[in-house]
Order: sequence, then structure tokens, then C-alpha cells
Amino acid sequence: MHKNIEIHQCKPGNSLHHQFVEITEKIKLLPKKPGVYLFKNKNDEVLYIGKAKVLRNRVNSYFLKNGGHTGKTRVMLKYIVDVDFIVVETELDALLLENNLIKKHQPRYNVMLKDDKTYPWICIKNERFPRVISTRKKIDDGSQYFGPYASVKMMRAVLNLVNSMYKIRTCKYDLSEKNIERQKYRVCLEYHIGNCLGPCAGHQSEGSYNDQIEDIKHILKGNIAGLIRVLKKRMVHYAEKLEFESAQFLKENIKALEKYQSKSAVVHSSLPNTDVFTTASDLNTTYVNFMRVVDGGVIQSHTMTFKMKLEEPDTTMIERGMGEVAELFDGLSKNILVSAMPDVEFPGTSIAVPQIGDKKKLLDLSERNARYYMLDKQKQTKFADPERHTKRIMEQMKRDLRLKELPTHIECFDNSNLQGTHPVSACVVFKNGKPSKKDYRHFNIKTVEGPDDFASMKEAMHRRYGRLIREGEPLPQLIILDGGKGQLSAGVESLEELGLLGKVAIIGIAKKLEEIYYPGDSLPLYIDKKSETLKIIQYARNEAHRFGITHHRNRRSKASIKTELDNIPGIGKKTIEDLLFQFKSVSGVKNATLKELTNSVGRSRAMKIAKWFSEN
Repeated sequence: MHKNIEIHQCKPGNSLHHQFVEITEKIKLLPKKPGVYLFKNKNDEVLYIGKAKVLRNRVNSYFLKNGGHTGKTRVMLKYIVDVDFIVVETELDALLLENNLIKKHQPRYNVMLKDDKTYPWICIKNERFPRVISTRKKIDDGSQYFGPYASVKMMRAVLNLVNSMYKIRTCKYDLSEKNIERQKYRVCLEYHIGNCLGPCAGHQSEGSYNDQIEDIKHILKGNIAGLIRVLKKRMVHYAEKLEFESAQFLKENIKALEKYQSKSAVVHSSLPNTDVFTTASDLNTTYVNFMRVVDGGVIQSHTMTFKMKLEEPDTTMIERGMGEVAELFDGLSKNILVSAMPDVEFPGTSIAVPQIGDKKKLLDLSERNARYYMLDKQKQTKFADPERHTKRIMEQMKRDLRLKELPTHIECFDNSNLQGTHPVSACVVFKNGKPSKKDYRHFNIKTVEGPDDFASMKEAMHRRYGRLIREGEPLPQLIILDGGKGQLSAGVESLEELGLLGKVAIIGIAKKLEEIYYPGDSLPLYIDKKSETLKIIQYARNEAHRFGITHHRNRRSKASIKTELDNIPGIGKKTIEDLLFQFKSVSGVKNATLKELTNSVGRSRAMKIAKWFSEN
């Protein structure tokens, strides 16, 4: 692919003076052609490798005064003292060369492909009477390779289908014409049990054997529908010649193929052969899913993991995935569906971002595969490296919620009352994304009369953080309020009175659409409903609601007990405790007989209790 490649070092001279020439002067030497650039530090180490449609323009964009770069990119730029470049003919050449150079140099700031394992292939050997085998090594010996298969299970399923339909030899004999004529080999057990037709002993012609190989190639390429049509014609031919055993054998093969095809069909078979590329991302990793669809069925699916050092857009990650597949799978299909349109042109292909129909269904299927793969990797990290998993979630929350620091300490408030009676407020505490129940607190609202959620929120927060300040306890990095603008305004007033506004981040979450509100911003923030950030916020909100409701019920229950028993003249707290211990509840006391009450608290008190309940 890389024709007429020219490698240049942008060093105007070899003297020490020129070694330290301003990088902006060196950029002027770059050609206005497609190519790859390599940023280097003072130790001549490669820091970053990139591709460009126009080398001079792309490299110059890094060093503009108002480049709008992210923090990591600005850090990288401080270490760059030199730039090399390689000129190529096309953007696609640049993409493929960039991928190869990144793998070779592994620069500190580049996206790195993390799939370092080797994937299995199905190989049709380049030999007389070819064998069909699985392998993890591609050897340039003229053999044909199909795959690679992301799943060994999938590869074995295909091999089992082939072996069940066709009688292919498994021996490693050299079946040259000379050796067969000399009868050098004898048939083995595979021949006697019907798994091989004995080409080693001359029992099967080379033409008959190669007909099977051609059918197998159709299966491995995913051309199942075309092969079924061919086999049906053969079956009819054998039936007309009254060769019913051969016709029945083909009929069974057709059924096996149709069953195999039905497992992978996802869209209408009229859809042209297509490659699909989509992405899913968490904080520093992007997962690019590739699916190859033939005759409406997915015949290959592979997800690549890219570790990002700098922030990269989805278009760039799609390009990198397409470059990897073009190299790994020996090219791309003519029709390509993507979730983000790449900037690089791939000659001979039609690239689209579908919005409706069967093509959109394919894109959605690929996106689900990418997301499931990402979630599986996150679960593996959670159990294998809990600290790393927690840090990743905290980093994700910091980015999603636009916080200044990691929210390792979160507190969430919720109010509860019943028609304005017994108002309470609950505060739950999350540390490193998990509940810290020993730090939960509840507040019986004292200064508010009637159902006033805003005033209740203000009082609870004022009491909570006023005490933390007095006692010198650490403050949270994030406060979450269950409610919209009103509750948020009350919380902001409380923080302002305490001098904490601007020092502690505070947000409100409205239940209906799960909108996130910020102080002074009338427009809410909508977070991805499937994101871990929103899940933790919802978890904290629900936990605050549960904790508040539980305390509110307990308070109502105690109040109920007080109105029932404490109002009986002549009955004190000790007697009430004895009654509840004996009869378990107020209802038990009400339903007790005079004799039972007398045995518990004496006849005088028993008479007072019985009289009070009969009158009331």
C-alpha cells in the first residue's frame, strides 16, 4: 500500500544551533501532501504519531496560539522539539502506515490497540487434497485463510458444520500423484468410520475432493444462500438420475446449512454484503466493534480495544478500527456502515451513517455489541482491580458533572412529611461511589411549619454543614439534592450563609426526566441514561429517600403511641413501657381484658386504662 514513501527529518542542518531551532520554523519545511508526522522530544524519542491529509496544515494546527487543545495535549506540546514526516500517496496509505508505526514505536501519547492476543483462523492448506484446519499463525505459503474469529467457540462451530457435511482428510501425508500411484499409504480408521473417502489410497479423485473444497470456501466466506441454491440443483439432478442416497445426503446438508444460517440472520438477505463499525467509550478507552454481514447474516464480529492517551473524536477511532480491519482481514467490503463518518477516503467503498431501516438495525446491533463488550471489561476490572475501577468511575463523574475535583465524598438530601406533619430530612453519604451507612444522618425539622420542602431542605443543610465546620470535619466534594430548581435554590442559600458556596459543588436532580440542575443555570444537563454517573446519582437519591421514609415512619409511629397511651390520666412512662412490653402494641393493650391488665400493672391502673379506652 505504501508506494513512493519518503522519510524526512525536519532538521535544517546538523549543527547544534539548528537542533534547537524553534519548532514553528521547522514546520515550514513540511510539504502540503498526505503523510504521517512523528513528534519527538529532546532525547529523540517518539512522543506522538499522526496522519494528515495535508502535513504542513495539520502539524501547524498544534502550535497555533488559540488551538483549543485539551490539557493533555498542551502537556505533550511542551516536550516537542522536533518533527519527522513520511510522505505517502493517499490518506488511506497514511492511515495504514500510522497504525504500523504506532505498533512499532508505541509512543507515549498515542491511542494504543490493547488486543495483543492472536485470533484463530480457518486455513485451507495449499496442497494436493487440501486439509481444512484451525490455526493462530498466518504463513505466506499460498494457503487460504478465513477469519480471524474473535471467538474460538464460533470458529469450532463452523469447523463442526464443515466436518459434518464433507469428508475431508485430516492426515498430513504428502498425497502427490507419485505417492498415490505407488500405493505408499494405507487407509486409516477415518476411512473405515466414514469420515474420509480415502484419497491417500486412490479411492477418491482429486476433482471430486476439490468440489468439496469449493463448497467449503463458500461456507467460510459466508455465502450460505448461494451454496444452498447450488446444492438444491445438485439434489434435483441426483434425484432425476435415481441416485437417491446422494440426493438424501445433499438434502441433509441443505438442512444443516439453513439451520446454521438462521442462527446468524439479522436483516433481510437482500442487503448487500456490508461491514459495520461502531464505538462505545468510557473515560480513557474506546471500544470499536466490527461486524461483517453476508447474505443478511453476521459471519464475523470483532471488538477492538483502544487505550486513549489524548482525547480523540469518534471519527478518529472509527478510522483506526477500519485501518486495523483492512490490515487484519485483508481488506474491507464495498459497503460500509459507521456510527461516525470518517475523514479518510477508502477507495472503492461506499460509507454511510444510516438513520432508518435494516441498515440502522445493523448499526444498533453493532453498538450493542460494543457496549456489552465494554461493560464486560469494566466488570472484569471491578473484580480484578477494585481501586482502578473506583478511580475510573470517579474520573467519569468528574468529567460528566464538570466538577473541579474527584467526588470521592458525596452527600445526598431528601425530605419526607405526611400532609406537613412530622417533617424530617435524610442525609446519606457515599464514599468512593459506595454507601457509607455509618455516616448517614437524619434531621427532625424544627423551624418549619406545614409542608415546606424548600425551607426544610435549607434547615437540614444548614444544621449539617454548620456542625461539620464547627467540628472541623471534612466537607463533601459533591452535594446532591432530590428535587429541581426550588430545592436547589434553598440549598444554595444555606451554603451561601455558611460561606461554602463555590467551595462545594451542589446539584439537584428532578425525578421526572432525571434532569441535573446547577446553581445559576436555568437549563438542565441531561446525562446518558445508561452512564455510571447517573446510576450513582440515582442510587444516592433512592437511598436518601429510603432512609428518610424509614425515619419518618418511625417518628409517626412514636407519635401515634404517645397520643394513645400518654393521654391516659394517672398512667406514667414506666407503666406505658410495661404495657407495651407485655402486650407488644397499643392495639394489644386496647384488646386486653381487665384481668390481664390487672395482672400486668395492678387493679387501680387497670381500671383507669379500661375506663379511658371505653370512653374514647
